[in-house]
Amino acid sequence: MAVYVGMLRLGRLCAGSRGALGARAVLFRTWQEAKLQSVRPLRGGGVPLERILGVLSSPCSSREVDRTSPLPIGGLSYIRGCTKIRLGNKTVGRCLDATAQSVPDQQALVVLHENIRLTFAQLKEEVDKAASGLLSIGLCKGDRLAMWGPNSYAWVLMQLATAQAGIILVSVNPAYQAMELEYVLRKVGCKALVFPKQFKTQQYYDILKQICPELENAQPGALKSQRLPDLTTVISVDAPLPGTLLLDEVVAAGSTEQHLDRLRYTQQFLSCHDPINIQFTSGTTGSPKGATLSHYNIVNNANMIGERLRLHLKTPEEARVILPSPLYHCLGSVGGTMVCIMHGATLILSSPIFNGKKALEAISRERGTILYGTPTMFVDILNQPDFSSYDISSVHGGVIAGSPVPPELSRAIINKMNMKELVVAYGTTENSPVTFMNFPDDTVEQKSESVGRIMPHTEARIVSTEAGTLAALNTPGELCIRGYCVMLGYWGEPQKTEEVVDQDKWYWTGDIATMDEQGFCKIVGRSKDMIIRGGENIYPAELEDFFHTHPQVQEAQVVGVKDSRMGEEICACIRLKNGEKTTAEEIKAFCKGKIAHFKIPRYVVFVTNYPLTVSGKVQKFKLREQMEQHLNL
Repeated sequence: MAVYVGMLRLGRLCAGSRGALGARAVLFRTWQEAKLQSVRPLRGGGVPLERILGVLSSPCSSREVDRTSPLPIGGLSYIRGCTKIRLGNKTVGRCLDATAQSVPDQQALVVLHENIRLTFAQLKEEVDKAASGLLSIGLCKGDRLAMWGPNSYAWVLMQLATAQAGIILVSVNPAYQAMELEYVLRKVGCKALVFPKQFKTQQYYDILKQICPELENAQPGALKSQRLPDLTTVISVDAPLPGTLLLDEVVAAGSTEQHLDRLRYTQQFLSCHDPINIQFTSGTTGSPKGATLSHYNIVNNANMIGERLRLHLKTPEEARVILPSPLYHCLGSVGGTMVCIMHGATLILSSPIFNGKKALEAISRERGTILYGTPTMFVDILNQPDFSSYDISSVHGGVIAGSPVPPELSRAIINKMNMKELVVAYGTTENSPVTFMNFPDDTVEQKSESVGRIMPHTEARIVSTEAGTLAALNTPGELCIRGYCVMLGYWGEPQKTEEVVDQDKWYWTGDIATMDEQGFCKIVGRSKDMIIRGGENIYPAELEDFFHTHPQVQEAQVVGVKDSRMGEEICACIRLKNGEKTTAEEIKAFCKGKIAHFKIPRYVVFVTNYPLTVSGKVQKFKLREQMEQHLNL
C-alpha cells in the first residue's frame, strides 16, 4: 500500500525516454564527476549530502515538537530532518510493555462493533496470552502468519501478539478472493492464516477451500495442502470450523505458566531489526510485492508521527483516536495502532470497514479528538445527510492520508469540522510509511497545498528525471527517501528490491514531487501507473493480466480516470478478438468473485486501438486523456 497523500494531481509528468532506472544511472555518473561547493560527494553508505549542502541538524529536542524544521540549502531539492529526537531500539512488544507499565489503567482499545474496552494492562495481558498461544501450537520466531479480515479486536490482537512472539504478520486485504489469497500466501510461505468465518458476502472459509480443499478433513494445526505447502495452521476468529483451531482456544492455551515462560524465553532472542510485518504493495511494477518492515521501522515511525501530532503533550481525554481506516494498510496498523501504543493514546475502531455514519457516531459517543481517514472517507463523512445532528465538538485534529488531497477538501474539513490541527501525511509502505507531514499549526494554505515537511531522521531529495541530477527548488523530479524508515526489502525478491533501493540506500518512490524554499513538498504526479482509488492501491498490470484470461478479450489496458469522490476510478480499455461481441456488464460480471470488488472497473470501454509511441509502447497518459474526454469527466 502506498500511503500517497497530498494535493490534487497537477499533472502527470512523463519521465522521458530514460525512465526512472535510466535517471538513476545518470545520477551515479554525474555524482562521480560532481563538485558542489568544492566538496566531493560521498558515494558509500553514511549520510553524504548534508556535507555537500552544508545542512546542520536542526535544534530540536526529544520533548519539543520539531517546529524549527530544517530548510533546503543552496537552491537544491535536498533536505534532512531533525536528528535530535533519538531513535529507539525497542521491539513492538517492549513498547507495549513500557506503556502498560507507565499507564496501566489508561484506556487502550475500544472496538465499538464488538463492545470491547481494554486498558493497557488488560491489553498487554491478552496479547501475552495470544503470543504464548501461537508459540504453543507450533509457530516459531520468523514464521509468517497472515491476518485476513476486516477491522476487529482479533486484528489488533494478532498484530501485537505476533510481534511479541517474533512471528511475522502478513497483512492480507479482506476483500481478496481465492486467486489473490493464494498468491500472497505462497509468495511469503505463510505457515498460519487467521480469519473470521465471513463478513457480509465475503465467505472466508469457503474462499480458502477453493484453493485448499484438504482443509475440511484436516486435523486442526496439521494441514497438508498441495497448493499451499507451507500452510499448516488455520485459525478461525469466531466460529468452530472443520480443520481449524478457534482463536479463543489458542489464547486459552497460552495462559498457562509453562507457555508464558516459553514466550519470555523466546523474547530474549528478539531484535528490533528483525522483520515483523509484510505488506503487499506495487513497487515499480504491476505485480504486488511483500514490503518487509522491522520493529525498528515501525516503532520509530509511529513515535515520530505521534510526536508531530503532539500526543506526548495531550491529556488522556485529548488523545482519543478514531480509526475508520483499514488495519491491513500501513496507515491503520502503524499510524493508528502503533502510534497509540507508543504514546498511550486510546485507539477507537469505529466499524469493521469504513462507514461514515459510524465514524460520526464514534466521535460523538466516545468524545473522539483525532480522526484518521483517506480523502474519500472524509468526503463521505462531510456529506452524511444528518451530519449536523452529531456532536463533534470534541474533535480538534486528524490525519488525512492514502491518496491525493484536493485543496478545497482540506479547507472544508478544517472549517466544517473545526479540525484546526488537521495534518496531511505522505509516505509509502516501503517507508514504514510516513516521510512528510504537516505540523498541526501550519497554515490552511500550507496544509492544502503540500504534504508537509520532512520527518525527523529522514532524508529526501528530488532528482531530475531528465538529467539525473538534483533538481532545483520548485522543479519537479522523482522523490527519493533515505533513513531508518526504508524497508528491509521485498520478501524473497532481492532483484526487485535493488530496482527501488539503490547502492547508497536511497528508496526511489516513483512519485514526481517539488520542494519549495521552506522545505514543503508537493506531489505533482506519479511515474508509476498505479491507480489509487479511495485509498486502495490498484495495479493496472495485475488487472490487465486478469482480463487477458477472458476468452473474448484480445488486449486490455487499464488506466485511472479522475473522479471527484474517489480521486480516481478504474477504466478498462478493451480490444476484443475479431468477430467477438460482449458488453461492459458481462465484463464486470466476469470479475465478480475472481478479483476484489474494489478492483472491478467502474468503466469498461471497447476500443479498436491504443495511442502508441514510435517503438510501439502504449502511451497511457494519452489513453487516460482520451478516456476522460470520451466519458465526459
